[in-house]
Amino acid sequence: MASWTCRFLLRRGTRLLSQRSATKSPLQLLGCVRTVKSTTWFDEHLTEDNTEYMRKSISEEYRKMTADKLNPLKDEPWQRHEWTEGSRRVGLVALKLGMMPIWTKTGERHAVTMLQVQDCHVIKHLSKEEFDGRTAALVVGGKNVSPFYRSEEHMEMFMNAGVPPKQKVTTFKVSDNAVIKPGTPLYAAHFRPGQYVDVTAKTIGKGFQGVMKRWGFKGQPASHGQTKTHRRPGASGPGGPSRVMKGKKMPGQMGNRYNTAHGLKIWRVNTKYNILYVHGTVPGHKNCLLKVRDTVLPTRSSTLLNLPFPTFFTEEEADLDEDLYAEDMFVHTEPSLTLT
Repeated sequence: MASWTCRFLLRRGTRLLSQRSATKSPLQLLGCVRTVKSTTWFDEHLTEDNTEYMRKSISEEYRKMTADKLNPLKDEPWQRHEWTEGSRRVGLVALKLGMMPIWTKTGERHAVTMLQVQDCHVIKHLSKEEFDGRTAALVVGGKNVSPFYRSEEHMEMFMNAGVPPKQKVTTFKVSDNAVIKPGTPLYAAHFRPGQYVDVTAKTIGKGFQGVMKRWGFKGQPASHGQTKTHRRPGASGPGGPSRVMKGKKMPGQMGNRYNTAHGLKIWRVNTKYNILYVHGTVPGHKNCLLKVRDTVLPTRSSTLLNLPFPTFFTEEEADLDEDLYAEDMFVHTEPSLTLT
């Protein structure tokens, strides 16, 4: 687009020069306007040694910044409150690894999705007035990313929290008694086995699809007079003359939009590698970043599980086991048969 614009303006300028020579009129100056922004890689003008040095220095700085935040209670923490009825905790940003099977003690087989919590920190606190006037919120980021691909305005938020820049930044609504100081790390032990969570992510994009794939329509018969209508939707319904009702299932873009899976049970929590084993499938492709929070379903609330509030602190529960299992999950390290 930019090159086409330049060629057009150059041709027009040449035409004006010929007209000026004929009419002796003053020259009208035209500038070549570039319509596409040009991007430059951070290592484009650096040697290989300088590039390697920059990467090593940034990784060391990330490790120092993360190590300083491992024990947030040693600093001056914000005032902590007890859990009350209706309290709302913060969620996590996790990475989707894949799926695997598990078995219960009764022999039932279930498929679970593994979600890893990588470098998750609280970035910013938003009061009621700053957010929506009704509830407070916490800005949470996950998975460290290079600072060379972030703007200065975006980097200022991470510098104020004292954490490395994050690939995904999202907002969680919290109650006033569940507010956490910015810079506090969040771990997978924030959730416990047997709890139910909601997972939100962007679904896999399928592009423009027909009604059979997008909505599961049956389609038209394959024979008996049908001509080029085998995968067509058919009649659009009694919508009146020259009208289609709103919300009609038609061909269009499929996927690539945010979706939430509600009420998924956590079967296992690995505290060493910060991995959550969540029941069933969750939206999104592998290696995508998603949101995990306490479920909003009233029938599956986790008020009786004694969850860490407002979050898990390593100083208080340092003796936590490496693997936490649900009560009805079969553990392979335990004997399956006992003789009496």
